[in-house]
Amino acid sequence: MTGEPLVQHEDRYFDADPATRRAARTIYDDVRDLPLVCPHGHVEAELLASDAPFPEPTALLITPDHYIYRMMYSRGVPMESLGIPARDGTVVETDPRRIWQTFGENYYLFRGTPTAAWLDYELFELFGIREKLGAESAGRIYDRIRETLSTPEYRPRALFDRFNIEVLTTTDKATDTLGQHRAIRSSGWGGVVNPCFRPDAVFRIASPAWRTEIEELSLAAGRDVAGYSGFISAIEERRTFFKSMGATSSDHAIVEPFTQRLSDGRAEEIFQRALRGQSTSVDQRAFEGHMLMESARMSAEDGLVMQIHSGSFRDHNTRVHERFGADRGGDIPMATEFTRNLHALLAAYGNDPRLTLVLFTLDESAYSRELAPLAGHYPAVRLGPAWWFNDSVEGMTRFRRSITETAGIYNTAGFNDDTRAFCSIPARHDLSRRVDANWLGGLVARHTVDLADARSMARALAYDLARETYKLDSGSVSQRERTAGVNRTESAA
Repeated sequence: MTGEPLVQHEDRYFDADPATRRAARTIYDDVRDLPLVCPHGHVEAELLASDAPFPEPTALLITPDHYIYRMMYSRGVPMESLGIPARDGTVVETDPRRIWQTFGENYYLFRGTPTAAWLDYELFELFGIREKLGAESAGRIYDRIRETLSTPEYRPRALFDRFNIEVLTTTDKATDTLGQHRAIRSSGWGGVVNPCFRPDAVFRIASPAWRTEIEELSLAAGRDVAGYSGFISAIEERRTFFKSMGATSSDHAIVEPFTQRLSDGRAEEIFQRALRGQSTSVDQRAFEGHMLMESARMSAEDGLVMQIHSGSFRDHNTRVHERFGADRGGDIPMATEFTRNLHALLAAYGNDPRLTLVLFTLDESAYSRELAPLAGHYPAVRLGPAWWFNDSVEGMTRFRRSITETAGIYNTAGFNDDTRAFCSIPARHDLSRRVDANWLGGLVARHTVDLADARSMARALAYDLARETYKLDSGSVSQRERTAGVNRTESAA
């Protein structure tokens, strides 16, 4: 028995205007099969290091996806019913089939959202599902996906190849040993999986966990980080190690993109206060602002592309955070100012051809007011794609319309999927390529650009700009070179 049919229309997300739609089809056909370049995301390296079969549909499609948690919770579905472990010992659902059934019963909540666009693509294209997910069909679809996941063709590395992923970048703590990355490179498999250096935890000096992070940094760097100068040296050494393992970028997730240069003496004073457990929020703001300056300096020297993701009030729902921990869908965007906050950094490094600074925001009001003018002037600045809450059909379209007339497309970083959900990667790239094709089709229909230029622009947005921005042509190395690097690293250790 089957339910209502699931259809993926060939013209989905294209404009109803015939001229725009015709041009969009032509443009999309040029880019639909290009390899996927994934220069920023949160897929765990362990997934591809172990290459273990996915256990079952719930662990694959629901558990990693905070978009699902937040929507269902907003409509009164308890987190416990989704199997989210509770810190307070509350009994939660552990049967993955029952969790999937709850998801199916509430799938209608996602109508018109990017989550539905991605999941419908995955169900249709990846798993061959031809009926809509709902209360009545949930069990059948669960069984179909579970059966499929047991086959060798659905192991992570096989899917990586099937998705035509050219390079995938993870996001890794500054203290990470990158053991999973070493395992990937030593395995002989040809997939390119790069780490990304993310030092947030060792910059947040007012965090209760900071002392533990510093101890881990000391261990990873092989030195006692007992002062500010030793801290800077340890960070530089870790960046060098990440580069030896294929990293081409660093990432900084912050609330406010505030930058300022502290004297070494002032930085030492703040660092010592942190070691004594006496840091204040004022100290942390000053230290993080200084370390963004230092990170820009290091990037200019070592070539790692510097990314700043700002403007999210993390774990805004205190009750959910206390009961279920971080990253459970409770993050909320904030208004964000860039022009004044980044002035110190850009005055020092914005004209330096060695620096590439990729800026992301959740505050759409900053697109045309601040970010496009900054990227349209400073040689170091690139704009990251519409991010997180803005990674949607309308959000991506608003982004292009807001920034292109001031910054053009060639001061943007192309597309990245920024996902934890591995199987959503091709769905996210396909949606982006369709939205960009439609936007470009509108330019063609209005005779703003001709079709030849639009096709060239589409390729840049889908493929070329990501490779160029993240230095993947120079940063990616052959499997043989990677293996040799791993052997040298292990010999040194």
